[in-house]
Amino acid sequence: MGRARDAILDALENLTADELKKFKMKLLSVPLREGYGRIPRGALLPMDAMDLTDKLVSFYLEAYGAELAATVLRDMGLQDTARQLQEATQQGSGAAPAGIRAPPQPAAKPGQHFIDLHRAALISRVTEVEGLLDALYGKVLTEEQYQAVRVEPTNPAKMRKLFSFAPAWNWNCKDLFLQALRETQSYLVEDLEQKS
Repeated sequence: MGRARDAILDALENLTADELKKFKMKLLSVPLREGYGRIPRGALLPMDAMDLTDKLVSFYLEAYGAELAATVLRDMGLQDTARQLQEATQQGSGAAPAGIRAPPQPAAKPGQHFIDLHRAALISRVTEVEGLLDALYGKVLTEEQYQAVRVEPTNPAKMRKLFSFAPAWNWNCKDLFLQALRETQSYLVEDLEQKS
């Protein structure tokens, strides 16, 4: 697992039993980014630090999970723990996951990824959404997000729902998305690259 996950686990394992309970209660009410749901209360309350870390990462991905954990820790008055969590997370950012080669980037504005640049075209032109979802499941998408996309009635609606989760993705998540597109829709990706 990644450095952010380890940092979340370290922070939670250093809490007392009462502090961990308070953390879980605050997590139920902290404001969330658009497109994210809450971990159900019944599942959240009995969790230990390890289970809670896994749930944070599966629900919110590593980067946003760490950011959310730091916010809750600050709300609890645990500024040092929150700062240590953020520092550990920032040290780990920027590295590509093992085995993932960053694809060549088209000419775009600095900081703009291929999938951001071609969002509209991808929503209207992707025809193999199920294969794309399967490739992203467990790496970029949680079970809940995967199912939320699958229930949409049309491919464009599925792609719009999929893109609703994109604001929380880091560059590596977007690279995994592009890699999955190359595997399932190579001709579409090539066409869009030529137009860039």
